[in-house]
Amino acid sequence: MTSSSNRPANPIDVEDVRERVNAALAGFMDGQSALLGKISPQLAPAVEALRDFLLDGGKRLRPAFCYWGWRGAGGSGRGEGIAHAAAALELLQASALVHDDLMDRSDTRRGLPSVHRRFEALHRASGWRGDREQFGASAAVLLGDLLLIWCDELFLRSGLEPAAVLAAKPAFDLMRTEVMVGQYLDVLEPVAGDSTDEGALDRAQTVLHYKSAKYTIERPLQVGALLAGAGPELVEAYGAFGLPLGEAFQLRDDLLGVFGDPAVTGKPAGDDLREGKRTLLVAHAMRGLPAADARHLDERLGAPDLAPEEVARLRELVGRSGAPERVERRIEELMRQSLAALAAAPLADERAREVLLALAEAATVRKY
Repeated sequence: MTSSSNRPANPIDVEDVRERVNAALAGFMDGQSALLGKISPQLAPAVEALRDFLLDGGKRLRPAFCYWGWRGAGGSGRGEGIAHAAAALELLQASALVHDDLMDRSDTRRGLPSVHRRFEALHRASGWRGDREQFGASAAVLLGDLLLIWCDELFLRSGLEPAAVLAAKPAFDLMRTEVMVGQYLDVLEPVAGDSTDEGALDRAQTVLHYKSAKYTIERPLQVGALLAGAGPELVEAYGAFGLPLGEAFQLRDDLLGVFGDPAVTGKPAGDDLREGKRTLLVAHAMRGLPAADARHLDERLGAPDLAPEEVARLRELVGRSGAPERVERRIEELMRQSLAALAAAPLADERAREVLLALAEAATVRKY
């Protein structure tokens, strides 16, 4: 394995992956903007919102894993087909985030108003009739759906060989199904689950796998591999590398969602507590607290009237439950599993192994 001193400083930028994906998204949006402009000038705010959401920020982590999964399977050349196929994952991510922010009643995304809040503000500023919150929610649902449609369109029209796209399409479709059902299970848990019962940890683990872990790393890697014509052995090896890494990525996100710095995360401090997310971190906290504190956390998590001082109190409960330390240990264990699988993977390109290692570290070693 390459020493850490020789690893890329910014792995997403190696071989200009971020720049190429951004260019693919910008070019795609140019075409879609022209299409929507022909339909009606009233769609201009929608076009602007989608452009801003897609092109302002975003780590491009999923496209990077797709690209380097392709390179590790023997994909080569500077053709833009793989950049377009990988960029389709960013359209899927954008769709999920627009809907996720609406379901979580989030006010911001990356430090800017979330899409539903943006259209609430448009309704207010325009002096339109009716319920502005309902209008904002409706706009977010429809624009999120539009992004989901477009991700399929960009993937199918990437310019790669049709046979390669056809080979990868089942994994691409499975990824979309998994993230949607994972999202549903995430919505279900706060209303139907009992955070104090024995099944809470298992249910949180299932949500973690399907809403995030598979979708963030495992499936993008496998889609990239299949686009390059990989066989079952490498696809399976990418699963052994990607799934524990994706789990570690989400566990880090769970810690950031409770203890993260808003300047880093772009979200208010303790936002996951306001949104009532029943994460693995919370499930462990329930088991590490005295019964009365666990009940308080369970009852107040996600409460509509949660005041800032109470968010701080819930953060303190999670902090002293021992759950953050347990999650940190789990992240370390998952990273060991993932990196061992990467070391053993039958890659066609050692450069890809080096960059995938750097991407793994970038995904999981993030500051609070």
